Amino acid sequence: MEILYRDDAPVDLDQMIDLYIRSTLGERRPVDRPEIFEGMRQNASLTLTAWCGDRLVGIARTLTDFTYVAYLADLAVDVDFQRRGIGRRLIRETKRRLGPDCMIVLFAAPMANEYYSRLGFESNTRGWVLKGEPSD
Repeated sequence: MEILYRDDAPVDLDQMIDLYIRSTLGERRPVDRPEIFEGMRQNASLTLTAWCGDRLVGIARTLTDFTYVAYLADLAVDVDFQRRGIGRRLIRETKRRLGPDCMIVLFAAPMANEYYSRLGFESNTRGWVLKGEPSD
């Protein structure tokens, strides 16, 4: 089965949330807060998607200036399609759309550390997080 990679495919909110759940990334994302997910969907600088027919099977969602740094906010691949190179290809397609000197940074899920090191990412212990304050 052929996987099609696109940077121009419209992704509706329900498709996106469903993929995050099917990828297990939904365990660490606010899948129960569609208003936040809508902002995530609309405000990404670059979104690459992977499709098997009309089924969304992968997404790479990036915030970037395209020249110096790109924050790969989300890399999600449907568990039924993992270990087929889809995540690797989504990263490659993301990198292809960035400037030649642009670096990609990300926060990895604990179980994904080995995955990213195999792709050439270097670990950096200087990352910091200032969490938002939830509104009621």
